[in-house]
Amino acid sequence: MAHDGQDLPTAAPTPILEGLLGLTAAAGDAAGTLLEAAIATLKPRVTAGGRIDAAAMDADQHAMHGLAWLATYAEALRRMQVWAERLESAGQFGETEQLIHQIAFGEYLNQIAGGLPMSQGEMLRLHDLGLEDATQAAFRTPEVTELCRRGNTQTARVRLVELMREHAANITVGRSGIDEELEMIREQFRRFSVDRIEPHAHEWHLKDRLIPMEVIGELAEMGVFGLTIPENLGGLGMSKAAMVVVSEELSRGYIGVGSLGTRSEIAAELILCGGTDAQKEKWLPGLASGEILPTAVFTEPNTGSDLGSLRTRAVKDGDTYRVTGNKTWITHAARTQVMTLLARTDPATSDYRGLSMFLAEKTPGTDEAPFPTPGMSGGEIEVLGYRGMKEYEIAFDGFEVKAENLLGGEEGKGFKQLMETFESARIQTAARAIGVAQSALDVSMRYAEDRKQFGRALIEFPRVSGKLAMMAVEIMVARQLTYFSAWQKDHGKRCDLEAGMAKLLGARVAWAAADNGLQIHGGNGFALEYTISRILCDARILNIFEGAAEIQAQVIARRLLS
Repeated sequence: MAHDGQDLPTAAPTPILEGLLGLTAAAGDAAGTLLEAAIATLKPRVTAGGRIDAAAMDADQHAMHGLAWLATYAEALRRMQVWAERLESAGQFGETEQLIHQIAFGEYLNQIAGGLPMSQGEMLRLHDLGLEDATQAAFRTPEVTELCRRGNTQTARVRLVELMREHAANITVGRSGIDEELEMIREQFRRFSVDRIEPHAHEWHLKDRLIPMEVIGELAEMGVFGLTIPENLGGLGMSKAAMVVVSEELSRGYIGVGSLGTRSEIAAELILCGGTDAQKEKWLPGLASGEILPTAVFTEPNTGSDLGSLRTRAVKDGDTYRVTGNKTWITHAARTQVMTLLARTDPATSDYRGLSMFLAEKTPGTDEAPFPTPGMSGGEIEVLGYRGMKEYEIAFDGFEVKAENLLGGEEGKGFKQLMETFESARIQTAARAIGVAQSALDVSMRYAEDRKQFGRALIEFPRVSGKLAMMAVEIMVARQLTYFSAWQKDHGKRCDLEAGMAKLLGARVAWAAADNGLQIHGGNGFALEYTISRILCDARILNIFEGAAEIQAQVIARRLLS
C-alpha cells in the first residue's frame, strides 16, 4: 500500500500467540498429568507396605528431588494461569502481562521436556523419573509444542524489555494481581527502601556493619515486627500476604533489613502456636513494638539440617534450667533480648522427642562485648553476604533460663512447636528471595541503560535484553507461587508443600537474577564498589537457610509420595 509515492510503515507483528490463555490452560493441564504419571511411577520404587522407605528414597535421590522440581514447575504454571485469568477477567491482562505469561510457559515447558535444572550442574530428564517414551510423547500436546516453539522467542523478550523501558517508573514489571490495599502497602515500603535503605545498604555490607538501631526503630514504628501478631496482643493483625509484600520490598532494598522481620515472625509464630496465655501476654506486645528483638537459636555445629539430633542440653534445677552446649549460624544474636532456644531436656533420647523450646532471656551485647550474659560466650562468623545482622557461634556453659520460659510449659514439645512455624518462615524466605531478585533486576536494568559499548547502550543487545526479560518473567512466576502459599496460610489451609515450593523456586530465581545481573555488568560487576557484587553474595544464602534446596526437595518429594 502506498501514499504519495511513499510506503507506509507497517506495525511489527505481535509476538503474542493467538488464543494464548487457551494454549496455556491446556499446557498446564498436560504438565499436571505428567506430574501424576511421575508420582505413580516413582511411588512403588520408594514404598513398602504402604509406607515410605527412607533408605530407598535416599538411594534414588536424584529422581526424588527431580520429582519435587517437576511438581514445583507444574504448580508454578498453575498459579500463573490463575493470575492471568484473573487479570483477563478484570480487563487488566495487557501486553506486558501477556508476554510474561507466554514466556514463562514457553521456557518452563521446554525445561520440563528437555532438562529441568535442579542446580547449575544437575539436570532432571524425564527418563530419570522412569517415564516411558509414550508418556513423554503424550505430554507434548499440540499446545505444549506450540508454546515450546513460539512462547519464549527473542522477539518476545525484546518486546518485553521495550515495554519495561517505557514503564520504568512502575514498581513491578506487570500487574502483580494483588488487591489495592496490598499495593498501597507495597508503595509505602518501596518508598522507605528507596529513601532509607538503598543509599546506605552497600556501605553497611562493605564495612560489615549492623543495621543501625535508628532504622530498626523506624521499622518498628511502621509495624514491621508486629505485622501478623493479633491486634489484642499489640500487633497489626494483618495477613501473611501483607507480610510477603513488606518482606519483598524491604529485601529489595537490602536482604538484611527484610530479614529483620523474619526474627520476629518466627518468634511470634512459636509463641502464638505453642505458648501459654501468660507467655503470649508477656512477650508478644514487646515483639510487636520492637522493644524486644529476638533471635532463633536452633542449629548446632555437627547437625546442620538434622535438628532431631541436637545435643545442647537443658537440665532443670529448681525454678531454672541450666543450658550447656554449642550453637552456630545464629543470626542477629548479639544485640537481641530473647532467644528462641531449642535444647534437649530428656537425656535418654537421641531424636526429636526429647527436645524443648525456651524463651531464653539475655542482655543485649555490643561489637566489643557481644555476649555479656553469664553462662554464654561466642563470636562473629565472617560471611560473604547477608551481613546486616551478622552471624555468630555461641557456647552455653550453665546458662540459666527461667522454668516459666519453657514454651508451652511442657517438655518434649520443642520440635513439634518448631515445625508449626516452618510454613510461615519459608513463605517469608520466598518473599525475601523475590526482593533480592528484583534488586538484581533494578540495578542491572539501570546499568544496561547507562553503559555504552560499540556506540550502543548494552540494553539494545539481544543477549543483554534477554537476560533482563527472563529476570522479570521468573520474578513474576516466583511471586505468584509465593502469594498463593500466603493465601493458603491466611485461609487456614495446610501449605507446607506450597511454601516449600515457593522457597525452592524463589531461591533459584534470586541466584539466577543476581548471576545474570553480574554478567551484564561485566568486569565492573566483579568490583566490590558495584552493588551487584553484594546482591550476588546475598542471593547465594537463600538456597541454604530455612532448609537447603536439597532438604527442601526431599521434604516436597516425601509429601508427594506419601
